[in-house]
Amino acid sequence: MGLTSAQSKRLRAEGHRLKLKPVVIIGQKGFSDNLHNEIDAALTHHELIKLRIPALDKSAKRELCLKICSQHDAQLVQSIGNVIVIYRCNPDINRFAGLLGLAPSVD
Repeated sequence: MGLTSAQSKRLRAEGHRLKLKPVVIIGQKGFSDNLHNEIDAALTHHELIKLRIPALDKSAKRELCLKICSQHDAQLVQSIGNVIVIYRCNPDINRFAGLLGLAPSVD
């Protein structure tokens, strides 16, 4: 499921309101299995997280963002400088369903 521009805008505002700090910092050595596990755990627990990525040129940064999002089934919400914000819905928590205008699932 892709985010609409309105949903992305709401998530950006929520990230700013919550004063999110980067929970995962990717170093110069790049993306490892441990980082993969940390990002997955953070997305499962928080749904909306910030990541600090290494200083790269635009194309390399975009490629890394797409790799992270595709591996974690997440959506890129914002990318400013070396910080990105990503979102992945957790049906157990569904913390941002009201904000995104999604009906909570009834099981």
